Amino acid sequence: RAGEYGDRGYPGNCGGNLIKDLLLYFQPSLVFDPMTGSGTCRDVCDELKIACVSDDIRFGNDATDPETTPESLRFDFIWSHPPYWRQKRYTDDPRDLSRTPTLEAFLTRYRQLIVSCASALEPGGRLAILMGDYQDRQAGFVPLTYHTKRLAFEAGLVQCCTDVVRFSH
Repeated sequence: RAGEYGDRGYPGNCGGNLIKDLLLYFQPSLVFDPMTGSGTCRDVCDELKIACVSDDIRFGNDATDPETTPESLRFDFIWSHPPYWRQKRYTDDPRDLSRTPTLEAFLTRYRQLIVSCASALEPGGRLAILMGDYQDRQAGFVPLTYHTKRLAFEAGLVQCCTDVVRFSH
């Protein structure tokens, strides 16, 4: 069950119960959601009375630009649900990850997102990224889960728990 969080009609909206489970498990006191979309993470944080900073490209924040990460704050939990390359376009903003013209360009900007998030974490903080693999019409199988882990390890992050696997469609 997705839970009553965010706007279920918003394209790309994920179920808030996954976020809720992660927050209850890791017990953060300050959460950052750099790609808030319909506000699912913020809604969960509000319910759990956890401070949350959320932003989105629709409000001018390009999460792949390190200059837009809040400098004065460090977070003990960051939730990110970035758009997938070329699967669905979310905005007309050319900075939108979903509009990136090539997989290589997407991965370059996705690396910037992960590095920015990693630099905004408190020591011992956690970064949770919701990303999946998919089949692209021209490119074939796109292993974004593999790329996510590779880029996270390159950014100096370590895996603290098992992957969460969800099957759909």
